[in-house]
Amino acid sequence: MTYQEQAARAASLIQQHRGTWDGIDAEAVARMRVQNRFLTGIDIARYTAGIMRRDMAAYDADPAAYTQSLGCWHGFIGQQKIISIKKHFGTTKGRYLYLSGWMVAALRSEFGPLPDQSMHEKTSVPALIAELYTFLKQADARELGMLFRDLDEARASGNAVEAQRLSNAIDAHETHVVPIIADIDAGFGNAEATYLLAKKMIEAGACALQIENQVSDEKQCGHQDGKVTVPHEDFLAKVRACRYAFLELGVDDGIIVTRTDSLGAGLTKQIAYSTAKGDLGDQYNAFLDCEPVEDVSTLRGDVVIERDGQLMRPKRLASNLFQFREGTGADRCVLDCITSLQNGADLLWIETEKPHIEQIASMVDRIRAVVPNAKLVYNNSPSFNWTLNFRQQVYDGWVGEGRDVSGYDRAKLMSVDYDASELALEADEKIRTFQREASARAGIFHHLITLPTYHTAALSTDNLAREYFGDAAMLGYVKGVQRQEIRQGIACVRHQNMSGSDIGDDHKEYFAGEAALKAGGTHNTMNQFAA
Repeated sequence: MTYQEQAARAASLIQQHRGTWDGIDAEAVARMRVQNRFLTGIDIARYTAGIMRRDMAAYDADPAAYTQSLGCWHGFIGQQKIISIKKHFGTTKGRYLYLSGWMVAALRSEFGPLPDQSMHEKTSVPALIAELYTFLKQADARELGMLFRDLDEARASGNAVEAQRLSNAIDAHETHVVPIIADIDAGFGNAEATYLLAKKMIEAGACALQIENQVSDEKQCGHQDGKVTVPHEDFLAKVRACRYAFLELGVDDGIIVTRTDSLGAGLTKQIAYSTAKGDLGDQYNAFLDCEPVEDVSTLRGDVVIERDGQLMRPKRLASNLFQFREGTGADRCVLDCITSLQNGADLLWIETEKPHIEQIASMVDRIRAVVPNAKLVYNNSPSFNWTLNFRQQVYDGWVGEGRDVSGYDRAKLMSVDYDASELALEADEKIRTFQREASARAGIFHHLITLPTYHTAALSTDNLAREYFGDAAMLGYVKGVQRQEIRQGIACVRHQNMSGSDIGDDHKEYFAGEAALKAGGTHNTMNQFAA
């Protein structure tokens, strides 16, 4: 329904009330409706799931059509990111938000900063999803509100052509509401707990849930040691719980991203249940590090399994955890991924210890031999030292080519002394093209950075503190922040407008007419930024 159709419909409704609603302005109603396109989180989840499905199909047709996101830990951060994307690129197509459980734990828990071990309140995750979408919807309302003001000006000046252009712009307005890939960690409990939390996340607007195969009560950050995985059947129960949550709420296109931590996880908490040779449980148990039982009398509360007719004792640590054989991580990742896709997952996430295209591709090639359209979400993690990793990759490549590397110390390639070197420049170019090349070679549909805004907040605050509390004093803020906002066209320089002051003024006028006491008058200091 167009803006004008909305106004006509509202006018008809007002007339039906025989004068009792004459104080209601039909066009104001139309504006409020257009500014609030999504009435519920379920509406958002359905809409954004459709976006992701279309983007996934586009990637299948052309790997250059990969998508991207940045992790955001506050609604304002997410809002400013999408506003910036629209400003610089004219569209949000292919750009999402990522909700990181790590940042929820570190920044949004009532317990204070916590490590990424699922210790934070699980309700804080759906709360952040709702907050992000509240801010994105407010960005819609703000942008449309400015179009409405321009439309009123054009009408008042009698410029019918401009008025029509603005009316068309209102109808063609692209929403700031984009998909969120939301981290449900390891499900925060059993499959029922996973289902209940998934429902809350979907009701808040999430169209894509990312779940990992770690043990819920032993969960670790993907880039830390001590990770413990669960047997496939346990994990698949949680995958099905997420799917049931989507289907119950009518989000039939909901996306499930299954993450495997097996590459860095050398431990399991339990032996998988197996009823036949070669079944999933047997395949999982085949990776266990075992020793043959030569003397049954040596068993003391041990678990034993049969392997090729031999009684075997899985090696168990003092923590009561069992360990996998060294060097089996990639094989376990491949099995995890294939199994997930064969049981309802839509996208994969392989957590690696470094950003190396061929390492990722070597696993994806094996997965795609079974599931040809397998696609990845990949964590371009700040836990990697990107500079050092890629300089070392270039160094190793040069060694393989027989080039002279005598001017470089591989262990010290992070040194600023190398920043202008040929090796460093080649490494930077590999970093710049990493996403494009990895999407073409390694099946990566979506690239995300989990924690970028955690780091940018710290960096910008450090820079401001150094200047403001130093000799620069107030000039530190003016030159480093405000002047840059003005020069770069950062909308937030008019922070009253960004916070909704003008929207509030519009509402005051709708509600009280000429009696409205509005904040945006001549003496509003934000007018200083109109120049």
